[in-house]
Amino acid sequence: MKPRLLLMVPIIGLMCSSTRATSDDNFCKLTSQAALRSCQVGANSDFWLAQGKCVNVSASAERQACKQQARADLKDALDLCNAEYSVRQDSCQRLGGQPYDPVIDPTNFVDKIDNPYFPLILGTVFIYEGQTQDGLVHTEFAVTHQTKQILGVTTVEVHDTVTTDGELTEDTLDWFAQDKEGNVWYFGENTMELIGGRPTTLAGTFTSGVDGAKPGIVMEAHPAIGDFYRQEFDLGNAEDFADVKSLSDAVTVSADTFTRCLRTRETTPLEPDLTEAKWYAAGVGNVLTKDLTTGEKSELIRVEFR
Repeated sequence: MKPRLLLMVPIIGLMCSSTRATSDDNFCKLTSQAALRSCQVGANSDFWLAQGKCVNVSASAERQACKQQARADLKDALDLCNAEYSVRQDSCQRLGGQPYDPVIDPTNFVDKIDNPYFPLILGTVFIYEGQTQDGLVHTEFAVTHQTKQILGVTTVEVHDTVTTDGELTEDTLDWFAQDKEGNVWYFGENTMELIGGRPTTLAGTFTSGVDGAKPGIVMEAHPAIGDFYRQEFDLGNAEDFADVKSLSDAVTVSADTFTRCLRTRETTPLEPDLTEAKWYAAGVGNVLTKDLTTGEKSELIRVEFR
């Protein structure tokens, strides 16, 4: 009977939150509640599949151990659902309650990206490196001559590759476009993680306009301290937020020393424990990224033109 109780507890909680939500016009909170429910239902689905496998283990001791592990995994999964919900709710306090539904007018976009903090000049390759617990991470952010039409907007394609100790671990295509005001929008990505040369996940892949995915602003035209905004929106798959923290930081990396840098703090409910600080130098772009939990850094080594 214990597994049945474990299933019913989160579902009862979900029914209550859903009832309260019907009288609420805060669409951001409604979105958070819907994502929470989806996460909890998914966790319980995984639990019952695990139970189904456990009952087919012949040895009694191993069968009980399997069930115990399934219950522990369910608890961890539900804890993660709650942590994701907490990040979304905190974000709603900053974003307000309106639906996130940006109007994308192709005539409002220009054919180049020259935002001072995020310039994407065709043929430019930004090279970053950083030592992590997994090894030396080498990243190349290459602005290609390729374009992609998304929501009627011609976007610039960036090829972003990551190697760890010389082995390719991530291969991504990103798509950006700049509006007439100077905001740089992020329209999507096709991302793949690899282990041993073999693809392991496409998680995070999205294209604006497909299955409810929407673009966000990766860099504002006129950043101001206290600005908080979505950089992407594909619920449960791509949900990065940026918070402008400073416009006057000094940063020294391998490439150079930069002054009056923009610093943002970036979070996502999909990784509740991850908080990154990013520094952007005018006329260059991103020069440093730091994981504020582990202290690991990725710094600009050099800029090439190919």
